[in-house]
This record gives sequence, structure tokens and C-alpha cells, in this order.
Amino acid sequence: MELTTEEAIARARSLADSGRRCLVGITGEPGAGKSTLSARIRAVLGDRAAVVPMDGFHLAQSRLEELRRADRKGAPDTFDAWGFVALVRRLAAAEEPVTYAPEYRRDLHNGVAGAIAVDRDVPLVIVEGNYLLVDSEPWDLIPGLMTETWYIDVDEDVRMRRLVARHEHFGKPHDAAVAWAGGPDERNAALIRSTRSRADAVVRV
Repeated sequence: MELTTEEAIARARSLADSGRRCLVGITGEPGAGKSTLSARIRAVLGDRAAVVPMDGFHLAQSRLEELRRADRKGAPDTFDAWGFVALVRRLAAAEEPVTYAPEYRRDLHNGVAGAIAVDRDVPLVIVEGNYLLVDSEPWDLIPGLMTETWYIDVDEDVRMRRLVARHEHFGKPHDAAVAWAGGPDERNAALIRSTRSRADAVVRV
């Protein structure tokens, strides 16, 4: 199934009206626009939707340095993947009055626990992240917890410009931003691209 942005928003509204807790996963390469689409849906649905990004499960910067993985932060093994799966299970069950999720703070280079609150009566939870369709453990447990998972497809030149601009915005000099986008980010993007066929829908933006 292929969706335009407007069709994706309409689909999200329909799921929110279904009378049950629905989880929509939004995945795609770095810079594809996952956060932008999630925010647009949240703006349309208001308090009937919540957005929970995977980025809150980055391992602490100090831990990445201990593991010597800081130079490829953002790769699958730089996340608390099992912790993320546990949270998605809780969100799907909707048994708690409020489920709290961490939020990644780029200014701190770390996640902040309990920053996102998802009330039990919120009908639609948008789970946004890079590796929602990866077929290795424990990522492969996530699709079964989702109502649907969407893959964002975007022009490659646009994606790379966004990505470089993001790195510059958060302090990287231009050359370093280009190097990171074409190095660690591109290695992650290649893995994410390989998961596209597993999506329930492709959203072209």
C-alpha cells in the first residue's frame, strides 16, 4: 500500500476512531521525515494521539564511550533495544493509567527518563524510529506489537540536505556534518532501506 502524506494523516485518524488502542510505527532512513510526519499527525489529532520516539533509548553517552561505540552512535547496537521493546509492549497493552517514555535530548547527548506521558485513554500511539522493521533480535519483536508500520520514502538529495543541516544545527562544522551523514548515518540508512518491503505502507513525502 502506498500513501501520500494526506492519506497517511487520514489513515491515522481512522485508526484513532477504531475504538481500541492502536500503535502505528513510522520508520525510514535518517532525515526521511519521521518526526515531521509524526508531528503533523499529532497536530491534527491533538490529545487523541501521542508520539513516542525510539531515540529516547540511546545508550548513555558515557556508556557508548566505555563500549567504544560513540563514533557510530545511532547504529542498532547503540540503543537499549530490549528496553524499547518492553516499552512498546506496555504501550500496546494500555494497562497502566499513564505509561512514561524517555525522550532524547540532543543538547545533552542523552535520553531523559519519564519525559513523555501516554495516558491509557489515548487511542493512537505513534512509535517513531529507525529500526522498527529490522529482522534481528530483539527488533524483530516490534512489528507484531504494531497495528501498522509505515516506511517513509523521500528523495535522496532532499534527505541528505536535511541530515547535514540537522547535524550543523546541533553543532557539527559543515565538513564534519557531511562526513557523519555519509559515514555512520549512511551505514544505518543502508540497513533501514533493506527493511522497506516489510512495511504495511510506504508513505511518499
